[in-house]
Amino acid sequence: MSLSGIIPATIPASAIGTDITLTREDMKFIAALVYEQAGIVIREHKEAMTRGRLARRVKALGLGSVAEYCAFLKTPQAASELPELINAVTTNHTAFFRERHHFDHLRREVMPRLVQERAGRRGRIRIWSSACSSGEEAYSIAATCREAIGPRSDLDFRILATDIDTDILARAEAGIYPADLFERLPADVKSSMRLEAGSTRGDARISEELRRMVAFKRLNLIETWPMKGPFDVIFCRNVFIYFDTQTKASILDRFVALLSPGGFLYLGHSESLPQPHPNLRLIGRTIYERTA
Repeated sequence: MSLSGIIPATIPASAIGTDITLTREDMKFIAALVYEQAGIVIREHKEAMTRGRLARRVKALGLGSVAEYCAFLKTPQAASELPELINAVTTNHTAFFRERHHFDHLRREVMPRLVQERAGRRGRIRIWSSACSSGEEAYSIAATCREAIGPRSDLDFRILATDIDTDILARAEAGIYPADLFERLPADVKSSMRLEAGSTRGDARISEELRRMVAFKRLNLIETWPMKGPFDVIFCRNVFIYFDTQTKASILDRFVALLSPGGFLYLGHSESLPQPHPNLRLIGRTIYERTA
């Protein structure tokens, strides 16, 4: 999900000729529906951006106006369109090793301790990227942890990477990115990104070794979570900024319940806890440790 902004305001050329008028009533309807389905709050000042993305769905469905699209969403036949609506109104801005201090903490403080505690007896280590977007975060975690684990094979290590956006998850699982993204990485992390040739010129693919470390799954954070945990580390970055206080508090409680004692929660640089949590303590910049 990595919802770092609700959609750009530009209208696609393919939508020219479509009536993209978005009335106040329809805007309220869309905002309420998105909140109900995904817990995401769309503010009134996002009207132009919302209109731009809705125009894409209008065109894809062969409708004539945003008003028609809103009317369609109110019918029982629109059930299969709801995931497409959520895909449309979420954007995915991310990067490899974004907010570098989290990966430095993972490499220096977390993984050495976990490896020491659990190696030699097929010990279990689990990390969750809870809004993985197009996969850069999850593969950055994999590269960081692969370096810490080294050649040993006596650890049961897995990364769960989830997002609400089905389209972006397909891209993440493929693991194919423009090669210049890797060329721009700092030298000390570039060497950890094991790559293969991409399917087209100018692309590179994350190596099979790193891809095998990650399982990508669709998950809506406000719905039931099928996994039982526990997780040693949870990344939830640049997601809370799109939820209201009540939704953030509920999700936070569920994160804590799935964190191992001594486990870590990483939030985005512009985020904080909705309220102090009795089982979390701040130990670094947007890094929280479960205390009990």
